[in-house]
Amino acid sequence: MTSLVLTVIGPDKPGLVEQLSHAIVSHGGNWLESGLSRLGGKFAGIVLVDLPEAQVNSLQAALQALQSSGLKVSSEISDDQAREVSLKPITLDLIGHDKPGIVRDISQALAARQINVEHLDTQLVSGSMSAELLFKAEAQLLAPESLDVDELQAALESIASDLMVDISIN
Repeated sequence: MTSLVLTVIGPDKPGLVEQLSHAIVSHGGNWLESGLSRLGGKFAGIVLVDLPEAQVNSLQAALQALQSSGLKVSSEISDDQAREVSLKPITLDLIGHDKPGIVRDISQALAARQINVEHLDTQLVSGSMSAELLFKAEAQLLAPESLDVDELQAALESIASDLMVDISIN
């Protein structure tokens, strides 16, 4: 079996998931994991599928044919390798007034400490006491076992103060 990572984007309309899943199943594929969303009027996402190696080329051709309905699909063969067992999971939660640079500043601090972002969800939400938009983020991270969590917390608190956001890590 071969694993493919698919990225999809197109104008949001009913039936896109059905078209995608039909193409996958028609080529002996199995839909394993996905994250799909409506963003800015577009339907976008990423999907992990397994299928027989002999079907990879024909599935890729079928996925290209979906472009006629507006759905652009690209695919990459997965090269997922076994992870180091010495990584520890961390959850990061952030909320604050929306402004440019929040993701950049936090991701720079994480990258400098060799922390991998495994999953990131962000959204704009209305403040409970006002109509002002708040930026909210939740990240699932993998950090080296040797990470000094207190040093990370201090670095993030410094950034949070500059950005005027609240950050917590678990």
